[in-house]
Amino acid sequence: MILNIEFKARASNIGHLEEKLQGLNPRFVGEDKQTDTYFKVEKGRLKLREGNIENSLIYYERENTANAKSSNILLYQHQPDEILKEILTTTMGVKVVVEKTRRIYFIDNVKFHFDTVKGLGTFIEVEAIDKTGDIGKAKLQAQCRQYAEFFNVQDADYVALSYSDLMC
Repeated sequence: MILNIEFKARASNIGHLEEKLQGLNPRFVGEDKQTDTYFKVEKGRLKLREGNIENSLIYYERENTANAKSSNILLYQHQPDEILKEILTTTMGVKVVVEKTRRIYFIDNVKFHFDTVKGLGTFIEVEAIDKTGDIGKAKLQAQCRQYAEFFNVQDADYVALSYSDLMC
């Protein structure tokens, strides 16, 4: 499993925040038009992400708390495949579909998302990722705190829920 500490915050000034990040010389991955189909599962969350950059089946468990939170993630990256979606839809049923435009950046192991979510608004997400177990939870938490301060995220800005929960 991948260890991930992340936060999501509402951001009415998403363009300004993205411009501010540019000053740190991040690596721009691109703009992804994503459709996340969440399936009905008893525990955790299971989503099929279909995009022009990222295509994955993602299972994750995460507490619904504001501020930075820990996620345990199983990630299967794949080529776009309608049969996979049909199998998941037929066997589990769809909980909700979330459509968004996501601008993606990286600085080392930290991933930045600037999201415009259909029906919900604009958000920034910061994910500190440890794929190998070499970084550790304490450093991941410190990275999230550092970027929350950098972006001047206020307590009222944090979003505890996933986009799927906000849509339901």
